[in-house]
Amino acid sequence: MLVREYTKDDLQAIADIYNESIVRGGITMDTKLYSAEDMRSQVKKFSDRETILVGELDGAVIGWGIIKRYSDRPGYRVCCETSIYLSFAQTGKGYGKLLQRSLLQKVIEFHYHHIVAKIFACNQKSIDFHKQFGFEIVGLQKEIGFTKGSWYDMVIMQLILADVPPYQADLA
Repeated sequence: MLVREYTKDDLQAIADIYNESIVRGGITMDTKLYSAEDMRSQVKKFSDRETILVGELDGAVIGWGIIKRYSDRPGYRVCCETSIYLSFAQTGKGYGKLLQRSLLQKVIEFHYHHIVAKIFACNQKSIDFHKQFGFEIVGLQKEIGFTKGSWYDMVIMQLILADVPPYQADLA
């Protein structure tokens, strides 16, 4: 699998993969399906330290990962949030691990020291996946979301990159 930065031509595939998670439930709080234009609107708002990486297999996007700022407040400049989505037909084949390694490398290039992942408490596979990369559970938000007729708890995980010093650019 090739991992690379997204292009505008990938936005429909990114939306389609995300829509699989919306339809399945228990993975995202979004409830409406996304189009390429919806994704285009989101990436237009990216700062220079936010991106999407895509996993491509035989010319087709089979997964993607996002790095986004935790907050636009300057004190949080050291922290980002990451998420990964794979086509369900491609799970369990090691592609998620390849995508996660690439995402973590990009996080380091962006000079983030702290990574946050928010995962549905019922999604034990994702929690275990993140633990493989050194993430630890630091909190549980009970009944933080309601979708498809059910309350959902959210696990908050973090990974501290000890070797990455505080990002200093753009400070007043």
